[in-house]
Amino acid sequence: MPNHAAVMPEIGRIEVIDIGDPTPGPRQAVVQIEAVGVCGSDAAYFTVGYIGDYVVDGPIILGHEVAGQVIAVGSDVTQVKVGDRVAIEPGEPCRDCRDCMAGRYHLCPSLKFLATPPYDGALAQRVAFDERQLFPVPDSMSFEEAALCEPLSVGIWACHRAGLEPGDEVLVTGAGPVGILAAQVARAFGAASVTVADISDFRLDMARGLGFAVEKVGEGVRNDFDVLLECSGAPTALADGLWRLRTNGRAAMVGMPKQAVQLELSKLNVNELTIGLVNRYAHTWPMAISLVSSGRVDVASIVTHRFALADTAEALMLAKHVPDSMKAIISPQR
Repeated sequence: MPNHAAVMPEIGRIEVIDIGDPTPGPRQAVVQIEAVGVCGSDAAYFTVGYIGDYVVDGPIILGHEVAGQVIAVGSDVTQVKVGDRVAIEPGEPCRDCRDCMAGRYHLCPSLKFLATPPYDGALAQRVAFDERQLFPVPDSMSFEEAALCEPLSVGIWACHRAGLEPGDEVLVTGAGPVGILAAQVARAFGAASVTVADISDFRLDMARGLGFAVEKVGEGVRNDFDVLLECSGAPTALADGLWRLRTNGRAAMVGMPKQAVQLELSKLNVNELTIGLVNRYAHTWPMAISLVSSGRVDVASIVTHRFALADTAEALMLAKHVPDSMKAIISPQR
């Protein structure tokens, strides 16, 4: 039985080919992949071939927002069993370095992260994973929702890095998938109010439909927020947002601008603001699954398009060709 995968042999081209069946190691499980979300990083690798220092230098399989069903397990696997429906954490750390031993495994210098060169992603029909990356989900959760535990985890970690507390008033800049999910996490964590800012009417309408106050970028009048979650990556968004925080305000920077960011620290210093940078996440999957399964966060609402494996290239170009889109899901079994 073939194991088809969407392989990018060169920038801008996808071939669906048989890559052969994976053989699980002692602590690995083979997962039949049912849903893969398309991230902006996937689109960047497909169109320009790099993100920062990560450069595509050979064939690669994209996709790191993943869920599926366990179909085989290795000899020493104890945490999952055949038939389990699982959400998949895409990073495999070494587990032995200083950061891993301190619980900061997402900062492991040897982290193998799906679809980050030189490591393949999960746009295939069957993939083997370390069992410690697999988190069973309830039957009430769809595979699409389980796959979106990955961008939801970014939102959870952003709130953690910002030190968000119940009663905080929160500004989220950037109403893309991560921004929308971060806003929902902030509300679930007890924020007194959440305002979402963007330049896109389509995205603001989506945020409004989820019950958030919205504003067009540049038209906001409030300057008394406690927390800023910067999810846009716009070059001036962090600096502009910091001016809108109260004293003792906290910010988490999720979006990574391509240009250097200039901050007037001598003026911002008097408010004693705290800025936390966000590099993925750690220990978030149980929380993400709980937020989705309990209904406190609606991840399904951000899915606007669905594709078969053979249409991967179209899915990767969706944001460029269809501005009024949010999240694409690829189904490798189709």
